[in-house]
Amino acid sequence: MEAIRVLVVDDNLQFRNGLRALLFSASDMELVGEAATGAEAIRLAERLQPDVILMDISMPGLHGIEATRRILAVSPHIGVLMLTMLEDDDSVFEAMQAGARGYLLKGALRAEILRAIRGVSSGEAIFGPAIARRLGQYFSTRRPDGYAEAFPELTERERGILRLLAEQRTNSEIAAQLSLAPKTVRNHVSNIFAKLQVASRADAILRARDAGVGPRPRP
Repeated sequence: MEAIRVLVVDDNLQFRNGLRALLFSASDMELVGEAATGAEAIRLAERLQPDVILMDISMPGLHGIEATRRILAVSPHIGVLMLTMLEDDDSVFEAMQAGARGYLLKGALRAEILRAIRGVSSGEAIFGPAIARRLGQYFSTRRPDGYAEAFPELTERERGILRLLAEQRTNSEIAAQLSLAPKTVRNHVSNIFAKLQVASRADAILRARDAGVGPRPRP
């Protein structure tokens, strides 16, 4: 049986060293290359044609999701397994849309990472327990009809925050409910204002309610 050929992509040398040791410990895997940037990952993927790529998201220059998209546009047979610190909805769904077959957090156990590599190599979709729970919560939450169509310029995260704004939630309440840092919520709210071309929270709430999101004002 041929070994699973793995390319590791991460800008953290210490983390790459740990993955290298992990792969060397698995008799059915072979480390064929390492990259520290998304651009380098694209070049190595095209040249080495690995079976599986362990891909970080946050890297200098080209991030891992865009690198995944470009790699799979040329080599769709490669299995990409995201291995990252990011667990927000936007990152998970953008990775899936880019074609990633799996998504694990960097705190995953060594055995879990090896199982995921084997699964992705055989064509399975692999998600760690924390990510699987987030996916379950996402799909169990009913979106208003036409919601995404009304705001195609917003990301899933931004639409979720807009819905909470329409429910008159404060930034602190939104941060607590979504397990986000207050600064992150403020940045999302600013992006929402810019994309909807509104100048205030009240204007954003009015746009949301006109689209059927949030409680309607009483006459």
